[in-house]
Amino acid sequence: MSQTAYRTHHATEVTEQLVGQKVTLAGWVDRRRDHGGVAFIDLRDNTGLVQVVIYDEEMARPLRSEFVIQVVGEVRLRPDGNENEHLATGKIEVVAESIEVLAKSDALPFQVSTALENESENKLPGEDVRLKYRYLDLRRPSMQRNLKLRAQMSKAARHALEEMSFEEIETPTMIKSTPEGARDFVVPARLVPGSWYALPQSPQLLKQLLMVSGVERYYQLARCYRDEDFRADRQPEFTQLDMEMAFVDQEDVMAMAEKVIAAIWKSAGYDIKLPIQRITWQDAMDKYGSDKPDLRFGNPLIELTDYFKNTPFRVFQAPYVGAVLFKGGAATPRRQFDAWQDWAKQRGAKGLAYVVFAENGELKGPVAKNLSEEERNGLKEAVGAEDGDAVFFAAGRRTSSQELLGAVRVELARRAGLLKPDDFAFTWVVDFPLFKPTDDPDDDDVAVGHSKWTSMHHPFTMPSKDWIDKFDKDPEHAMSDSYDIVCNGNEMGGGSVRIHRDDIQDRVLDVLGITPEEAADKFGFLLEAFKYGAPPHAGIALGWDRTAAILAGADSIRDVIAFPKAGGGRDPLTGAPAPISAEQRAETGVDYDPDEDED
Repeated sequence: MSQTAYRTHHATEVTEQLVGQKVTLAGWVDRRRDHGGVAFIDLRDNTGLVQVVIYDEEMARPLRSEFVIQVVGEVRLRPDGNENEHLATGKIEVVAESIEVLAKSDALPFQVSTALENESENKLPGEDVRLKYRYLDLRRPSMQRNLKLRAQMSKAARHALEEMSFEEIETPTMIKSTPEGARDFVVPARLVPGSWYALPQSPQLLKQLLMVSGVERYYQLARCYRDEDFRADRQPEFTQLDMEMAFVDQEDVMAMAEKVIAAIWKSAGYDIKLPIQRITWQDAMDKYGSDKPDLRFGNPLIELTDYFKNTPFRVFQAPYVGAVLFKGGAATPRRQFDAWQDWAKQRGAKGLAYVVFAENGELKGPVAKNLSEEERNGLKEAVGAEDGDAVFFAAGRRTSSQELLGAVRVELARRAGLLKPDDFAFTWVVDFPLFKPTDDPDDDDVAVGHSKWTSMHHPFTMPSKDWIDKFDKDPEHAMSDSYDIVCNGNEMGGGSVRIHRDDIQDRVLDVLGITPEEAADKFGFLLEAFKYGAPPHAGIALGWDRTAAILAGADSIRDVIAFPKAGGGRDPLTGAPAPISAEQRAETGVDYDPDEDED
C-alpha cells in the first residue's frame, strides 16, 4: 500500500500513466543540481529515484543532501533529449508546487548518494566507519537491494516449506550448555546465583525433541550463537534456516532441500536444474582439495604420490604429493612466483614448489634440478601440461597439502576472471567420515568429548548403514549419513540423519570419551526422550547469511546482515561488547561463591 499520510505514491510508481496528475512524494534528497534559476533534485525512497524540478529559488535554497522532504507536484514528461534510460522513472519528472522539510541532516560522514553506484571509483570509507554509521550505509541502493533480497528469500522458503506441510515453530534462545563443536556464549541467571544459561549454537537438540513430540515437519529461521575465532565468513550471532523431518532418510531430506533452494533462487530470478549433482567427501578432497569445492571451473588436483615414490628429492619423499596446473603460467615473471611463496606462507605453508614448461619444451624452476631424469622426462604427460604452462606442487600430510593446492586452484581461477558471481555451481557433498582426530593442527573446532576422536558434524549424527555394527571398532574409517550443500566454493548448509536409538547414541558417546554421567549432565533430557519412542528423523540447516551473500554476489556476509559485527565481534555502532557497572555485575550473580554462602 503506497498511500499514507505523507505520500500518494512511491518514487518508482510515478510513471507516464500519471502525466498531468498531482502526486505527493516523500523521501530523502539524494542529490541536488542547480541550472540557472531552475533546481533539480533526485528524490529517493526505498523503491528508487524520481527527478523533481523546482522553479522557485526560495523553495530550493534550504534543501541539502539527505534532508527528508515531502513534495507535492504535477507529473510531466521530460523534454526531448533529457530522458534517462538508466532510471526507471527516466521519462518523467515532477514539477514541485510545494516542498516541506520533514527533517534536516547534518553534513554526512560519507556520501550515500545513488550517483556513487555509477561512478568508477567508489568513495566509501573503511568498514569500521560504515558499521559505525550503519543506518547511513543501509541507505545505499546496493544495501537496500540486499535487504530486500533477503526478505524475498525468507518469503520463498516459507512458502515452499508450507507447501510441503512444514510447521514453523520457535525454540528458546536460553538453554543449557551442550557440546556442539564451538564455545558457548553464556548468560548469568540472576534468580539462580552461580548458574548460567547458554545461547544455542543451533536448535539441534530442541528440533530432535520436536520430532519425538510428533511434530514430524518443523522449520525455523533460527538465531544461533557461537563464540568462535573471527573470520570473514563468520559472525558471533547468525541465522540459519533450520528444517527437520520424521520418518525420512537422507534422500528424502535432500529432495526436500532442493525444492527449497530452487524456490529461493527462483525468487531472485534464477532457475536451478534439479536434481543437484553429488560428489563424495573423499573425491572432493582428492580432486579439489576442499570439502566445499568450487565447480564453476575445472582444473582438478593431480595426485603424484606414486609418480614420485622413488624420487631423490627429499621434499617429495612425503605421504602425499600433489599438483595443480597453471595454464599459461610459464610466462609468469620470477617476482610473481616469489609473491606466490608469500601467499602460501600467509596460509601457514612453508612455500609453494613449482616448475615451468618453457615454450621450447625445457623444464625450468627451482624444483626441476632436484628431480631424476626419468621424472623430468615424464612430468609433462603426468600432469597433462603443454609447453607454456606451469605447475604448482604441495607435499606432506595429505589433508593440509590438498587444502593448499585447493586454495591455489581457486586463486588461479580468481586471477583468471573465472569466478563469476552470477554463475551458480551447486553440489551435494556426501559420505562424510563420522569422526575426525582431535589433534589436527589445521582444525579450530572445539573437540566434543575427551578422546582422540571428535564428531565430524555433531555427536547426534547417525553412522551409515554399513557402519552401524562396527563404527566404534574402527572410528578412523567409520562413515556417517551426513551431507553438505555447496555453492560456488561455500558450504551453504549441512545436515544428517540423526541418531534416534539410545544404544547407538551411547556407543557414539563412548567413542568420543563422554561418560554416561557427563552425557546425563549435559543432554540427559534428550537421552531420556529417546526412551519414549523416538521416530527415525533427519534434517538440514542452511546458513542464511551465507546463502544470501552467495545469491547477492556479496564478498562478505556482513553485506547482507542489517547490523553485523566487525572483527573480533565488535559492534562499532553500539559499542558492544562493553563493561557493565559494578551494580549490574553484583546483581547478575557472576561472582557468586557457594562456599561463602555456606559460611
